[in-house]
Amino acid sequence: MGDPRRQHKQYKRPRTPFDKTRIDEEKTLLKKFGLKNKKEIWRSERYIDKIRAQAKKLILNPEQQHIFINRLVKLGLAQPKATIDDILALTKEKLFERRFQTIVFKRGLAKSLRAARQLIAHKNVKIKGRVVNIPGYIVRTEEENKISLVRKEKKEKLEKLEKIEKKEIPKEESKEKEKEEKEKEK
Repeated sequence: MGDPRRQHKQYKRPRTPFDKTRIDEEKTLLKKFGLKNKKEIWRSERYIDKIRAQAKKLILNPEQQHIFINRLVKLGLAQPKATIDDILALTKEKLFERRFQTIVFKRGLAKSLRAARQLIAHKNVKIKGRVVNIPGYIVRTEEENKISLVRKEKKEKLEKLEKIEKKEIPKEESKEKEKEEKEKEK
């Protein structure tokens, strides 16, 4: 099984390194979804292959199919009334649509896919009050509406602190003036 402390590759490289059609397809995916490199494409292919392998094992077991399909529905990769055939027909594009980076861009929190990636990497976006800095994180359907920017909250906190400081400074100045007046009276 291997040493659990050692990380293993989460992707499998293509068998034919110089296949023109595959290279062109990967380039279009890189541009369309703002991916960092081709490893992300290969990682998603591996993830979909695992899902397909699980679906193939569950063809004869309808009870387990229902649980498996519900799990994919929560991830947003399948429709509620999906069948095993629909799961076997999953594509990389469907998985890329559920990535955190893509959803941040589509919700209008960033101007471009690259900007969305940068926001996420710099820990400026959070889900359910928890900062997530992984652009490839697969966002669940329940989490999709709970995405927000951290910067707005930081700005609000800074503004509140500034208001408090502005209010306290005049109080302190007035206290100092009172002390000076008392000293003059003496």
